[in-house]
Amino acid sequence: MIPPDQHLQIGSLLFEGLDQIDLTGPFEVLSRIPNSTYRIYGKTTDPVRDYRGLRITPDAAIGDAPQLDVLHVPGGFGQEALMDDTVVLDWIRAQAGHARVFSVCTGALICGAAGLLMGRRATTHWASFHLLRYFGATPVNERVVIDGDWIFAAGVTSGIDGALRLAAELRGDEVAQGIQLFMEYAPQPPFNSGTPETAPATVLAQTRQSVAKITAQREATAQRIATKLGIIVPTAAE
Repeated sequence: MIPPDQHLQIGSLLFEGLDQIDLTGPFEVLSRIPNSTYRIYGKTTDPVRDYRGLRITPDAAIGDAPQLDVLHVPGGFGQEALMDDTVVLDWIRAQAGHARVFSVCTGALICGAAGLLMGRRATTHWASFHLLRYFGATPVNERVVIDGDWIFAAGVTSGIDGALRLAAELRGDEVAQGIQLFMEYAPQPPFNSGTPETAPATVLAQTRQSVAKITAQREATAQRIATKLGIIVPTAAE
C-alpha cells in the first residue's frame, strides 16, 4: 500500500475504436481513489469514438502527461491500429518504467507490442488469450492476474474487478471496499454464460464466429511482432 499522504497521478489511455467499458468501468473506481488526480490521455486532444460509436474526449494529449503512478491501458477493436504506433508505444514504455500498469482486455496486446510482456504472467479477453504467448507472456486463465507492479484484467467487465484490486493495492482493502459499496457493485447476472467454460456450446460458437475476423487479424499482427521482437513462440504442446 502506498502512504495515504502521497498524491497519485493516474492516467488512462484513450484511442479510436476502444471498448468504452474497458475505460469507463475502471474509471468508476480509479477516479474515486483518495488523494489522486485522474486524467484521460489521447494521442491528441481530439475526441474519439469507441467501437460502438460513443464519443469520448481526452483531458490532454499523451505528450503533456506527467510521469504517472498508474497507467491504465484499455483494449477494444481499435487496439490493432496502435500495434505499430511508435509514438504511443514509446509513451507506454516510458511511463511503464516508473508506473504501475493496469491493462484491461486487449490492452495487454498493446503492452505486448511495446515489448513489455516478456516473462510476465498475464491475461486478456478469452478470444485473444492464445495470443499472449506471441509477446513472451505466460498466459494465466484468471479474471485478474497480478505480476509485480502489473495488473491484468481479462475481458471488458473484468476491468472493474481489476481496478478494485488495484485500489486495494494502492490505498488498502477498506478504501477499495468503500468504492465498491458506493458503486453498488454486486453483480448477479441473469445467465451463467460469461466465460467460454460456462456458455452454451451454440452461444460460444456463434460468438467465436462474430469475432473471427478481428481475431485472425490480431493473430497475424502478433506473429509479425513476435518476429520483430525476436520471440520464439512455443507450440501448444510445449
